[in-house]
Amino acid sequence: MKISLVDIDQNKLVQNEVICKIRDLINARNLESGDKLPSERLMSEKLGIKRNHIREAIRRLEFFGILKSRAKSGTILAIGLIGFNGIINEIVDIDTPSFVELVETRISLELKIVCLAAERRSEKNLKKIKKALDDYKAKLINGEDYLEEDLLFHLAIAKASKNSTLLTVMLLITPPILASYDRDMVCEGDQVITEIKKHEDIYFAIESQNPKAAKKMMQAHFIKLSTISKIENI
Repeated sequence: MKISLVDIDQNKLVQNEVICKIRDLINARNLESGDKLPSERLMSEKLGIKRNHIREAIRRLEFFGILKSRAKSGTILAIGLIGFNGIINEIVDIDTPSFVELVETRISLELKIVCLAAERRSEKNLKKIKKALDDYKAKLINGEDYLEEDLLFHLAIAKASKNSTLLTVMLLITPPILASYDRDMVCEGDQVITEIKKHEDIYFAIESQNPKAAKKMMQAHFIKLSTISKIENI
């Protein structure tokens, strides 16, 4: 059974078209790193595109670090034209990730995250991880939908890693994981006690500040996902 808690971006093609038009405008003006872009109003008028679409496209390009908006100064080009055009081409060619791709990314990411969390976690972090673990256990024992509580447990661990970049990536991949999660495929045959123990083992390894054990416990937790990824990539 698949669940969908977030809407897949239906405006991707429109947004990519707007980004390409902004790219063409920047190239036509031969802007370089540090140069200021026209205002949203002027771009909207010149390109015949609504300002909200211009704003969304700029925010997306800011996320990738190729544009920067400054208060009272407008938006500037953050890199040179060659790099700008190359990155734009990659952005518009990005496909919606498959479940397997998300799995591969999550596993690689979390094996590093859990080690850092074990090394760096504070008592405050530990309390948040424990709270998420307890919420997850309660839902699982009562036979309720536990997916969100499970992901909140993993996000609490990511927070404890004290690495904002890793946390940001986790926050980015969580919605598509929720949207494409196939519980029948991933959880078939799992037992309540077994799943609770896997999560508790991760928590105890982080509590004892043992990165090696934390990584081992996370690998055990992901064993089924790892198998699925390998099978579907054959």
